[in-house]
Amino acid sequence: MPHLGTLIGSVLSADVVARYYRLKGEEVLYVTGSDEHGTPIEVEAVRRNVPPKQLTDENHAKVAELFDKWAIQFDNYTRTESPTHKEFVRKHLMQIYENGYIFTRETEMTYCENCQRFLPDRFVEGKCPYCGHEGARGDQCDACGRLLEPTKLIDPYCVICGNKPTIKKTKHWYFDLPKFSDKLLRYIEENKQLPDNARNFSLNLIREGLKPRALTRDTSWGIPAPFPGAEGKTIYVWVEAVLGYVSATIEYFRKHGDEEGWKSYWFDKNAKTLYFIGKDNIPFHTIILPALLLATHKGYNLPWNVSTTEFLQFREEAFSKSRRIGIWIDEALELFPADYWRYYLLATRPETKDTNFTWRNFIEKVNADLNDSFGNFVHRALTFVNRNFEDRVPKPALENSDEEILEKTREKIRQIDNLMEKCKIQAAVNTVMDISRLGNRFLNEREPWNQIKTDVQKAANTTYAAVQMVKALAVVTAPFMPYTAEKIWKLLNLPGSVHKQKWEEAEKPLPPGHKINEAKPLFSKITLNEEELEAKLEEIRRRKERNTQ
Repeated sequence: MPHLGTLIGSVLSADVVARYYRLKGEEVLYVTGSDEHGTPIEVEAVRRNVPPKQLTDENHAKVAELFDKWAIQFDNYTRTESPTHKEFVRKHLMQIYENGYIFTRETEMTYCENCQRFLPDRFVEGKCPYCGHEGARGDQCDACGRLLEPTKLIDPYCVICGNKPTIKKTKHWYFDLPKFSDKLLRYIEENKQLPDNARNFSLNLIREGLKPRALTRDTSWGIPAPFPGAEGKTIYVWVEAVLGYVSATIEYFRKHGDEEGWKSYWFDKNAKTLYFIGKDNIPFHTIILPALLLATHKGYNLPWNVSTTEFLQFREEAFSKSRRIGIWIDEALELFPADYWRYYLLATRPETKDTNFTWRNFIEKVNADLNDSFGNFVHRALTFVNRNFEDRVPKPALENSDEEILEKTREKIRQIDNLMEKCKIQAAVNTVMDISRLGNRFLNEREPWNQIKTDVQKAANTTYAAVQMVKALAVVTAPFMPYTAEKIWKLLNLPGSVHKQKWEEAEKPLPPGHKINEAKPLFSKITLNEEELEAKLEEIRRRKERNTQ
């Protein structure tokens, strides 16, 4: 089950940008899927004494349903157990093998005598040899982000039984990653779209010297290795999962009866591929995936942008699925509506440094930003139309001050547009909130409730301008808070869905005489304090535990 840290680092951020580009009229394909062949799944299946397939079938269905409730608008949410994915991975790797970039060698691997099994990546933990972090995994250290090998861990132990593993020799197939060092260095240095954290981390890894990476492992759960003599081996999850972006695109077009359609996204040089990840996944998207694409000699489009977040922390610790630290996406929705969470996560998105989730900050953001500013402005503006202009947009005779507020709104719209092009999502959503703050100040300064008593035309001018700001908010809010944007669109009595509009609709005024619906509050204040929310979360967790027993 994903937690909030996973959500903001990948799926939610990608959803916002995909929605934005759809509004801009671009051809957008948003694909991802359940990464099911990783050893975390296998470890959990061993602990529960169930087949991994049973576990992934259950989890995929649950997560897909939850993402729908979070208003994540995928074009294809697939899974690595998909036949299309398995077929593509095996075919792709055989092309690399035939091109001479895969070799075999005998290697030493951790082995648990008690469990009678080899211990790949997540089956073994220990101390990181680079930073000393306790509980580093056999594939990567959460603390410093380094890629690791199980045999490099200090004081390793089997995560199933806790025993210290021995070392045994086994034969594996390796991807000759160092052969792509020069091409990867040039790709990263020349790609100005990459954020600094992704670029700098990747350049450091390349300059330190890339090493061959194992493609196979000694497990039964996964995609069978296609190489001659590799019977009984499966493909390491770190390579097949990143190839899932391509296979998910192929699967999407196959479902729509177009076998060749996927190629326009992966080979047409006018197409761009964008990825949204947490910083612990940088090397897989800036080094391993590009190298795997280059190794086919087919001219694949390499990642245009890898938008990388730092960590969202919970009580000063990194959100962690494996260590059960944080809030899970099902728990969050039992507490508050999706748009409350979407806004909070986006407005505090850890783009340049780690951020820390606290209930106090969450309460303040919802109450001050969503309820008191955004919701308050929309309700004030529309209620005034309902009460004083018979539900209809009044006819204006705009003065300079009215034109000024409309121009300031247009400037904010253009700022949001510019920020989204740069994937600066946090600044963009905060600029959306600026429009509501601008609107509240405008109403406070003009006091239309007093103007209506002495000068109806001035009150009409103020109200007309405020309504146009509300309409702008409906459109620019759509990528960030889709449920809220749709509610505003319906309150304005506009046809169709806001999500089928174009970005420029934000600057098109509602005509005088247009009838709106009765205003209704968009948000409610959070009245519970931090301790009460924490207790409620614990109650939800206890109920979940009872239901799974």
